[in-house]
Amino acid sequence: MLFDYKAVSAEGRMIYGRLDAINLIDLEMRLKRMELDLVTGTLVQHRALFGSRGIPRPELINFCFHLEQLARAGVPILDGLTDLRDSIEHPRFREVIAVLIENIEGGQTLSQAMGVHPDVFSQVFVNLIKAGEASGQLPEVLVSLTESLKWEDELASHTKKLLMYPAFVATIVLAATFFLMIYMVPQLKLFVRNMGQELPLQTKALFFVSDLLVNYWYAFLIVPVVAVAGGHFAIRRDPHARLRFDGLKLRLPILGAILKKIILSRFANTFAMLYSAGIPILESIRTTQEIVGNGVVRQALQRVEQSIREGRNVAGAFHDVGLFPPLVVRMLRVGENTGGLDKALLNVSYFYTRDVKESVGKAQTMIEPLLTLFMGALLGWIMLSVIGPIYDVISKIKT
Repeated sequence: MLFDYKAVSAEGRMIYGRLDAINLIDLEMRLKRMELDLVTGTLVQHRALFGSRGIPRPELINFCFHLEQLARAGVPILDGLTDLRDSIEHPRFREVIAVLIENIEGGQTLSQAMGVHPDVFSQVFVNLIKAGEASGQLPEVLVSLTESLKWEDELASHTKKLLMYPAFVATIVLAATFFLMIYMVPQLKLFVRNMGQELPLQTKALFFVSDLLVNYWYAFLIVPVVAVAGGHFAIRRDPHARLRFDGLKLRLPILGAILKKIILSRFANTFAMLYSAGIPILESIRTTQEIVGNGVVRQALQRVEQSIREGRNVAGAFHDVGLFPPLVVRMLRVGENTGGLDKALLNVSYFYTRDVKESVGKAQTMIEPLLTLFMGALLGWIMLSVIGPIYDVISKIKT
């Protein structure tokens, strides 16, 4: 059960937060371990339907950075986690770290304790911590995780930039279209029809579309929402539909190529990080299957894993799949021959990350004139359809 609590710290400061516990007694004991005295505890009856249990990426970056500094200074893990717990303000993350401390005190390793929270620490994160514990290089692994999380944060910002700008401009265009069709065109329609002129085809088409929007405006708003919700439901429930949708995303003009580069960059960066931490190739490939976020690429990686298991070399297995570009295959071959597979993969990640930045800029440069052209064509159609009959009347008057 989840409790909202109010507690007092050893310094007398009032602390508010949220914590999982069996009951109030268990809540009080958990807070005692956090050096807090319970004042009040209230059971949270309902969690937000769409609320996220994950932790913001900047919080994870700070966590990895500070834990690496403490571990490198020789501070024991439990003491380091205790210091972090007391300094973190995010209530959910503070709760997670408190549970980590309890589990480690109960005999678990850090990676085992993190594995209990898959919504906070991904499989890649846990596997890297496990490799760092086994090799005695936990500070180095934490440095790699910090850099990787920063890289993911930057990549996510480029992805948002790519999607948000067209969405914003498209919303403006649609709003303007609705305004013209619902408000302006009906007023012009009365004026044009009162002239008693035979209307040309483009004018009839304009008035027909305007009448549809005026009489059935709710359908134009509801149908897209229902279609998107139905498609989302079908994709979540039907693996084949999800696979087809993932394949369609990769084939989209302009956006598909950029999405593929983002996926390959994420794959190369994660694969390099896992392999350099001492995790075997097959296990590294298996782990990367969970982070690519695309069913088509995931199936390709599964075929790569099976091919390597059957004795094929890494570069040959990736080449046989046919999904990965020559650059990836070539760098893998060079990495295999030189014994620097992790460095070769990091180079692939660097090239694709740089390419994504350039592609996003180019896409925005292309999308803006295309949307402007669409808006201009729409306005031109409306003006031609309305002004055409007026011009014909004026021409007949002159003759």
